[in-house]
Amino acid sequence: MSVTHTLETDVLRHQDPAMAELLLAELERQSATLQLIAAENFCSPAVLAALGSAFANKYAEGYPGARHHGGCEIVDVAERAAVDRAKALFGAEHANVQAHSGSSAVLAAYATLLRPGDTVLALGLSHGGHLTHGSPANFSGRWFDFVGYGVDAESGLIDHDQVRHLARNHRPKAIVCGSIAYPRHIDYAFFREVADEVGAYLIADAAHPIGLVAGGAAPSPVPYADIVCATTHKVLRGPRGGMILCGAELAERVDRAVFPFTQGGAQMHTIAAKAVAFGEAATPAFSAYAHQVVANARVLAGHLAAEGLVVTTGGTDTHLITADPSPLGVDGRTARGRLLAAGLVLDCCVLPHGDGRGLRLGTAAVTTQGMGEPEMVRIAALLAAVLRGATEPAAAREEVRALTGQFPPYPG
Repeated sequence: MSVTHTLETDVLRHQDPAMAELLLAELERQSATLQLIAAENFCSPAVLAALGSAFANKYAEGYPGARHHGGCEIVDVAERAAVDRAKALFGAEHANVQAHSGSSAVLAAYATLLRPGDTVLALGLSHGGHLTHGSPANFSGRWFDFVGYGVDAESGLIDHDQVRHLARNHRPKAIVCGSIAYPRHIDYAFFREVADEVGAYLIADAAHPIGLVAGGAAPSPVPYADIVCATTHKVLRGPRGGMILCGAELAERVDRAVFPFTQGGAQMHTIAAKAVAFGEAATPAFSAYAHQVVANARVLAGHLAAEGLVVTTGGTDTHLITADPSPLGVDGRTARGRLLAAGLVLDCCVLPHGDGRGLRLGTAAVTTQGMGEPEMVRIAALLAAVLRGATEPAAAREEVRALTGQFPPYPG
């Protein structure tokens, strides 16, 4: 049964037609525009089925075999399945699948290893660090003393010499490696070496690349980091949520940091959906998908550069691309609005070593739809034509509608 049919025949249409119409409108928006936001993807119908299941009714504070509520014998099996599948998928000794989000996972990692006031070394916010990497608007920047490292002004790559220098000078309690806007693979072995040199814990925030790791299309941080934080959506194509991977020696501390320290009851419908997604990610089909995501991103990055945008680091190793549209005569925020009007949905991002903002886009969702390299060439040309003013947004939107019509996210 297709997603559209499920929505059209669901009791929601009879009980709350206004909300049913909004759900259908959102499905239409997703289906008729190009979803190029690097953090988004399309869940499978099986994942959506678990999310909308009777698991949502169950209160299950605690962990399997040690709940604070009765009647958990079935959800215990579901959570154990999610944990076992995550451990097998990523080669981890322990997995916590209760984190509600990537930010919740990072909070729990800090709670496991740090105390307020501890020094943490992380990628600077203006260089692609996440809010949880020391933003003054976030708990991280208020509770801990963050020192930011950056990327090289010429190459756009993480400045390893600076990382080592700052680590030696500040002797942080933890080092965080990970970014929301870094298109290259992170050298986890290097960060492990520096962490060991200064006696720091290593936390890998792998929210963006973890799906590629699952598919064998990116190196894994698990053998190197003390704790790996991740999301279960993005390239991994599961429900919106978080997870934590670690060694056996930290397992009990991590679990206590999630519950009861930072969270209450587990969202069992989401955990069941995570289990479904982990099962899907363990298949050869998902591995092929992950590699196609990277192939598509490389082609898209190359053709964006050929069209005149400045692609940071000169390309990408992942699903993610960041680019400066200013050579086409438009700043990042204006470019995002113009492209949205044309049906190309993407994000802005900070550009290091300057005051401008660029564009951040990814290929996870369009690859899920079945698009390949020829479609990436077409998207790059259309994006550049809109930004140059050679194609009006209304005309571009019709071309986008024609393209997405060939690749519906939920056929049938």
